[in-house]
Amino acid sequence: MPVKPVARIESSEELNMCGIVGTVGKADATPILLEGLSRLEYRGYDSAGVAVVQDGKLCVEKAKGRLDNLRGRLKERPLGGTLGIGHTRWATHGEPSDVNSHPHTDVKGEIAVVHNGIIENYAQLKRFLEREGCAFVSSTDTEVIAHLINYYDKGDIRRAIEQALHRIEGSYALGIICQREPDTLYCVRKDSPLVVGLGEEQQFIASDIPAILSHTRDVYFLNDREIAVLKADGVAVYDAYGRRRTDLQPFHVDWDVASAEKGGYPHFMLKEIMEEPRALSETLRSHVDLTSLTIQQEGMPDAEEARALERVFIVACGTAYHAGVVGKYALEQLTGLSVTVDIASEYRYRPQKLGKGDLFLVISQSGETADTLAALREAKRQGAKVAAITNVVGSSVAREADRVLYTWAGPEIAVASTKAYITQLLLLTLLGVDLALKRGEMDEKAARELLREMQALPEKAQKTVETHERMQRFAARHFDLRHVFYIGRGMDWALAMEASLKLKEISYIFSEAYAAGELKHGTIALIEPGTLVVALCTQSALLEKMRSNIKEVRARGASVLCVQRESDGKAEADIADKTWFIPDAPDLLMPMLAVIPMQLLAYYMAVSKGCDVDKPRNLAKSVTVE
Repeated sequence: MPVKPVARIESSEELNMCGIVGTVGKADATPILLEGLSRLEYRGYDSAGVAVVQDGKLCVEKAKGRLDNLRGRLKERPLGGTLGIGHTRWATHGEPSDVNSHPHTDVKGEIAVVHNGIIENYAQLKRFLEREGCAFVSSTDTEVIAHLINYYDKGDIRRAIEQALHRIEGSYALGIICQREPDTLYCVRKDSPLVVGLGEEQQFIASDIPAILSHTRDVYFLNDREIAVLKADGVAVYDAYGRRRTDLQPFHVDWDVASAEKGGYPHFMLKEIMEEPRALSETLRSHVDLTSLTIQQEGMPDAEEARALERVFIVACGTAYHAGVVGKYALEQLTGLSVTVDIASEYRYRPQKLGKGDLFLVISQSGETADTLAALREAKRQGAKVAAITNVVGSSVAREADRVLYTWAGPEIAVASTKAYITQLLLLTLLGVDLALKRGEMDEKAARELLREMQALPEKAQKTVETHERMQRFAARHFDLRHVFYIGRGMDWALAMEASLKLKEISYIFSEAYAAGELKHGTIALIEPGTLVVALCTQSALLEKMRSNIKEVRARGASVLCVQRESDGKAEADIADKTWFIPDAPDLLMPMLAVIPMQLLAYYMAVSKGCDVDKPRNLAKSVTVE
């Protein structure tokens, strides 16, 4: 199979993720840093800053708030120099302020550090350094790193970084510069993503590819604790033992800058919803021979392993967890296996005993989710076979799993995941079909028929997204609601959880998802006149039950938006206030179509409220700390 383009490199889904950019070479650093930071704004941040070695002196400028505040200060006090690092911060230690913004420097003001992640033992290190005479000026954990490198600095910065890292516990991606080395940029990572960009007489570092894509398409993905030393004429990488790597192979990024830009859309989220038909097509093309309608075997369990399976464990966080819940229904129906789905942050503190008959499947859009990685490592420690679904080549999950299934969804910039989710659902279903064939639970004719239906999904998804203006009109009439409830049964209930998450995370409207059969067990007490209930009715065997549930909430004054397939006619339309029809597909595939209007509803509700859709409050795209 030919090498595919990198989909994304980013972090995970737990707490925060800031942006890092750095460069060294012949060109003026400051414009490169500002451009790169602007391409990372989607991650969410509350302050920004840069450090540049100018005329042999380390100069730092930083500002609370948006990147424009930093630009304004740099107009008043321009910084020139060919070595620099920049950062957009999301506060974890210390409130948002100029002082707490990155970069941070040591006591002498000669070493500057930018940092993504969390230093777990920073309080202990801070007390040690204060006893050694260090005076701290910020409330951050990052400042500890700068002082610690200075403490160990005896004239060899790389050696000082190595020694400092031996004392640090936690996750980090670091960019480091020193004023006495105006031609050298250092970086290192552990459990937080960092990419090294290779240019001609100009080298780069970034926490995400879009930050440097206008300058280079050739990158290195660093392993944990590797230190990269960048100079204008090249890059050297050293492992945790100080040995220089000689086996580095650059990865060429095939997607262009436009893929990571809005392309005329008002928000990245809307652009990425509109890209879902293409994303489904890319995922299919990468994993299915569309001529013979057979599944490509790269990343799939082999026949012997498939036949020996007794249980499947799916572990993930957030939207990826919701994909796993839908996947549970698909895998159990197709394979007959018992499937357990766990939130990674819960699983890692109550790991189950795994055996040879278990498949441990992790799902992470970024491939860097800290809790998911911890669960993966525990499973491997127990000797389990680990498979992964991810969107990011070179990510930690991709490197550490035994088998990897890439979604190839392309760059996803908006904080609220859309096309990554829909392609995860497709891969989970493909995995189910492949296992069912190998286990004798499905014959080739039935498999080809289902694959043929999957082949039609991109066209049906396109038809669905083209109705977005109808949802815009609906949202314009309902955006002032205080709460919304989503109900469904079977796979629709699993989908309702993701639909609810989308609404609450970008519109700040309280929403909750319920298995519709549970309404009578207490939840129906929350229904009052004017409450919006979104009823997902795409599962054929459960339609009559759903009709009863819709009547129950309508009788108590709820307004109902029903989502159903076109072939079910007007049945729900007769009892719902508004019905959204979507193209027909087999029940197993309906979540991939039904989620599109749910994403559009969340999007247009947020837009109608004037929310910052791509960068919702208190959230960031990527998170790598617990």
